[in-house]
Amino acid sequence: MYRQLDDAKIIETLERLRDRICARFPGSGLGRVSEELLGIAREAAAQVAYLARPNWPVRVGVAVAIVAMFGAVVLALGRIRLQGDVGDWPELVQVIESGVNDVVFLGIAVFFLLTMETRVKRNRALQALHQLRSIAHVVDMHQLTKDPEQLLSDAPPGGPPVRTMSREELSRYLDYCTELLSVTSKIGALYVERFNDPVTLGAVNEIETLTAGLSRKIWQKITMLNA
Repeated sequence: MYRQLDDAKIIETLERLRDRICARFPGSGLGRVSEELLGIAREAAAQVAYLARPNWPVRVGVAVAIVAMFGAVVLALGRIRLQGDVGDWPELVQVIESGVNDVVFLGIAVFFLLTMETRVKRNRALQALHQLRSIAHVVDMHQLTKDPEQLLSDAPPGGPPVRTMSREELSRYLDYCTELLSVTSKIGALYVERFNDPVTLGAVNEIETLTAGLSRKIWQKITMLNA
């Protein structure tokens, strides 16, 4: 049970994080973001279950199409009447080239059909991962205006807005932002837990790189506060 991610545990962790944020900063935008991320996590659990199980309608349709294609080829070959001899070498080469082209095109068509289920699932996974990428940027937007310099120095007239958080509150707020980003990357990792697709894995790696980079920027602020 400790060798793979559990969507139920991620949702439970996010629920506790949501409750902590709403209790510490009631009515805050970050609390609403955590609620939205919780909804995305619940949707991800359903999406991951869909990716893990076979899509039988697609598989049956693909099997029928492949059988029909090979049946048409066999029927066409059965109607060919070979001549007693071939006129010359160029004509023989043309016949062989035509047969090779037909085999290549048939192979491409079979490959296209066999990968249809993966492409359908990939499309749904990428759409969901795009939402995670967007919400990571939303979390980052909430911490951009939280400047530690407002606490470390006196604001000049006409400068930054009046600060409303203490040093401890600001540090906790920024810490919550890093936790939300961490959970966001874990939700993304769920999509490749039981769906082996290189394109989806690349998108998940991009989200992990994005959230790690945003977290580093936030931790620089936290370090300034604790210095």
